[in-house]
Amino acid sequence: MKLFNKKINKIIFVGIWGILFSTTLFSQKAVPYQEGTYVVNQFKFTDGSILDSLRLHYYTVGTAHLNQQGQIDNAILIMHGTGGSGENFLTENFAGQLFKAGQILDAAKYFIILPDGIGHGKSSKPSDGLRMKFPAYTYDDMVDADHQLLTKYLNIQHARLIMGTSMGGMHTWVWAYRYPDFMDALLPLASLPIEIAGRNRILRKMIIDAIKEDPTWNKGNYLQQPAVGLKHALDILMIMSSVPLQWQKDAPTKSAAELFLDKYLINAAKGKDANDMIYQFDASRVYNPAPYLQNIKAPLLAINSADDQINPPELKVLDTAILKVAKGKYILLPISSETRGHGTHSLPKIWGNYLREFMKETERK
Repeated sequence: MKLFNKKINKIIFVGIWGILFSTTLFSQKAVPYQEGTYVVNQFKFTDGSILDSLRLHYYTVGTAHLNQQGQIDNAILIMHGTGGSGENFLTENFAGQLFKAGQILDAAKYFIILPDGIGHGKSSKPSDGLRMKFPAYTYDDMVDADHQLLTKYLNIQHARLIMGTSMGGMHTWVWAYRYPDFMDALLPLASLPIEIAGRNRILRKMIIDAIKEDPTWNKGNYLQQPAVGLKHALDILMIMSSVPLQWQKDAPTKSAAELFLDKYLINAAKGKDANDMIYQFDASRVYNPAPYLQNIKAPLLAINSADDQINPPELKVLDTAILKVAKGKYILLPISSETRGHGTHSLPKIWGNYLREFMKETERK
């Protein structure tokens, strides 16, 4: 493995599906970490297209432990949301609540892998040069790529836990049925195991259309980012991920609300590439674990929050879907002063106790 230490001094915006409008400054990450890159030659996508060289970037926390058979037995995979990266999990709000000494996923005990999914972070993506000629990847492709990263490069043949937030939560569902014997436990956060349809797909298509309908997008061959299209796309995303109760508290006046919006747009636009964003939101187009729920073998704990506008509890999807998972459980977090809508997935101080109990329940005998 090619791993190296690195300290980053930058402003981090907490991902498209993260806690919007939270800009946190770090002189260093919450925990020590390493990062590396694995290059897959001739990666074949599910639609048959082939990329000569697929770059998969990742972060790790902790150290791999070998059992008596020489196999890594303490691996935990955590997958990020749409527009994010594995780096998002190195913050004080996440890593600082989970990975430190004595905490639930203590890095002294576990080897934690935080990949950048295809099209995200430092992994291969359209903005590298191929633009709209980049293969039209799906969630299946992203999961299969992570599987190769773990098995062929990091030499991990089995995981103690696979979990993810938002898109990463959906990837967890995909892992559950595509590789049902790979893990001891599964924790999808802020996700639903059904086809992306209804309001969710409508808003995603609106985001994609907003970019494509900007004349300066030029079928992806722009010289500068299509600013108007991106702004409209980010406006739609803001509505999609909204947290009405908390926003009313944070912006109780007209002037405060407008300042709130201005700050969001400034932060959200940083580093965004229009083509990357199109691919990221369209990657969910064939996602649908529903027909495969009965194939899931490992214990699964799904956690959503009642103020999540992307996965609203009134749809009653998980209430019925979880019954088809042999060892499935579902927790719906009530709205509170601590929850942050969809972004609650990045606040383990709220759901951490459920994870603690789940780790005890699924501990290897």
